[in-house]
Amino acid sequence: MLLIGVTGWMCVDAMISGEGRAPWLALAVLLFIVPLVVAYTLLPAVRAGEDRLRVRNPFRTVELPWGRVASLRSGYSSEVVTDDGTTYQLWALPVSLRARKRAARQEMRAAGERAHGVDVRAAGRAPGGGDAFRRGRAPASRAGGAERPERAPTDRAMDELRELHEKRRGERSAQGEVTVRWAYEIMAPTLAGAILLAVLLAVG
Repeated sequence: MLLIGVTGWMCVDAMISGEGRAPWLALAVLLFIVPLVVAYTLLPAVRAGEDRLRVRNPFRTVELPWGRVASLRSGYSSEVVTDDGTTYQLWALPVSLRARKRAARQEMRAAGERAHGVDVRAAGRAPGGGDAFRRGRAPASRAGGAERPERAPTDRAMDELRELHEKRRGERSAQGEVTVRWAYEIMAPTLAGAILLAVLLAVG
């Protein structure tokens, strides 16, 4: 938001008080930069319902019924794969290798403490799966008296999505077609700004 505010203030000021080509250059930059900042910082989100997964990425929104989801994987990026092999990235759940390494170190430390009879508690761990996806369940739970292994926030969120997928994919209400809606409200001003900026630089 701060970047959008600063960019907008500078561009509007140049459009009002600038001379020559400055107002047009400011308009081109405003049209090109602001939609991209909004697209990559404010738009991405993942919403998991009982019947479908809604993925909002920078330039399109995809709704996938659980019955059409083949798998959810998290390697160097978080992805959902449909039954026809189409892959969609989950921009709202970025993979952090640093967070994975930190979680692995914490798990090794906790395992060592448990082995020595030290009570290991979940205090201080980051709850939920991040700002983009959170279903409110605590990240660590006991199954059969044992704690779950420590996981990075994004990996915990993906685990929850997989659990919901396994639970709901066979339900009749979770069937249907995959729908894709392109974010023309982002693409149109960005393209207009890019064309205007190219023209101004070409004739400059």
